[in-house]
Amino acid sequence: MSRTMADTPKPRRRRRQFDADFKEQAVRLVLDEGKSVGAVARDLDLTETALREWVKRAQADRTKGRTGLTTAEREELARLRKENRQLRLEREILKNRSRAMIRPTSRPETPVRVRSLARGRDRQLFGVELEPVKKPGPGAACAHVSGDVQTDDPV
Repeated sequence: MSRTMADTPKPRRRRRQFDADFKEQAVRLVLDEGKSVGAVARDLDLTETALREWVKRAQADRTKGRTGLTTAEREELARLRKENRQLRLEREILKNRSRAMIRPTSRPETPVRVRSLARGRDRQLFGVELEPVKKPGPGAACAHVSGDVQTDDPV
């Protein structure tokens, strides 16, 4: 079976940008001179959808918003939507931060297992790890802190 021209898809047109003056002239042809949107679109090599949108916006501007949003209203709406999105994000961050302060996910200090010399069983203490003292003197504590800091200085 052979392919015909009707079977092959049309390649996508590259997106173009038009300045405000060109848009105004195209809209003027439709609104002021009474030409159809399709005819003006064909003459200027535009898509009918784009030209219809330009005409709709121009009509809203001309009627001061009675037939749709004016350009100023559209700009304000876009600005307010952006601001609203930003405020929602900030509120969510603050909400999550306050939840973390109320109900922390982890304990502030993890308990350290220490072996008590006196009783010979495991205990949990917060803070620092205690090590047994090798030669306690009379009246000295049974353990001291490992590292630089010491709780009871054995003799």
